[in-house]
Amino acid sequence: MLGGQSGECGDSGMRYDPDKPIDPGEWLALDEMEQQLIVERYHKHAHVRLPSPRMHAIMHAAIETQIADGRASASKALERMMAEGLDRHDAIHAVGSVLAKHMYAVMKNREPFDEKAYDADLDALSAERWLTESRED
Repeated sequence: MLGGQSGECGDSGMRYDPDKPIDPGEWLALDEMEQQLIVERYHKHAHVRLPSPRMHAIMHAAIETQIADGRASASKALERMMAEGLDRHDAIHAVGSVLAKHMYAVMKNREPFDEKAYDADLDALSAERWLTESRED
């Protein structure tokens, strides 16, 4: 781990570094709040300034959980983003941007989460497209 920059939570002793793969069993053994706190603490110790540290941590934790749970579309998208030049941390952000878009649609349209559309959007995601869209925001 990066010296002094990893997040730790409670008695789990789990360290989080978004540039390193997590241990799925260790991650899934934590409850959602512990996962989020670990991510939030990582960013705090790394001195990453964020407009909403909690929301940022929630998205990180959600993507890490999808990967740990074996969601193929999320894992493949993460691997593809890294093969296209993103570091793992930015790849998590890219995948998270797709999840955020779908979560917004659920709240706006009051319809169930569309798993197939989410997977299709992850399959279509590219590092170039994400970098272009994130610069426009």
